[in-house]
Amino acid sequence: MQRRPSLVAVAAGLGLSACVPTLNMTDQRVDLETPQGTIGVAVNVRAAPLSACNFLRYADAGDYDGGSVFRTVIRETNTASPHPIDVIQAATPRGSDDDAHAPIPLERTRDTGLRHVAGAVSLARDGPDTATSSFFIVTRDTPDLDYGGGRNPDGQGFAVFGRVVHGLDVARRIQHLPADGDELLTPPVPITRARLHYPLPVRCRGNPW
Repeated sequence: MQRRPSLVAVAAGLGLSACVPTLNMTDQRVDLETPQGTIGVAVNVRAAPLSACNFLRYADAGDYDGGSVFRTVIRETNTASPHPIDVIQAATPRGSDDDAHAPIPLERTRDTGLRHVAGAVSLARDGPDTATSSFFIVTRDTPDLDYGGGRNPDGQGFAVFGRVVHGLDVARRIQHLPADGDELLTPPVPITRARLHYPLPVRCRGNPW
């Protein structure tokens, strides 16, 4: 899933059961509060520390507050790609290219063991090692987003760092709201607040990479 609205390229399939590691002591919880409902995300700092800490640093700073879910991609209408997908994409108020923090190295699913199953939360990017603040939620299983998948021409996939533990129905509802021909929600769905359940993990402070 690329960061610029005109370039976003991400995917889908169905089920929340595939091999996403469960919560453990190093995980964090973040609630994304929207007018459509709250989406609760378990952030896997253990399996994907760079991507997870990147997301948590933006959330901890309040950077997602006042942002939005601005893009929806639905497999049945995503006919411009041979690898169609089902996702929603979010950004800070400064947009999908918000680089309040430096871009991070790509954590490939080949290395983390995380997969783009329904409910997976992953970082949007252009080329490898370009991800910043924008992220997307997968609403149906999408192996084409994993390492070696066909959605991105470079075959490197995208960096899963968490999973939806409640509110996947909210994400799917947002996905089917009105959108224009560029798959941009009209209007975008505001993110009222991104609330961390626990303090920012020590390993996420400073520069974890």
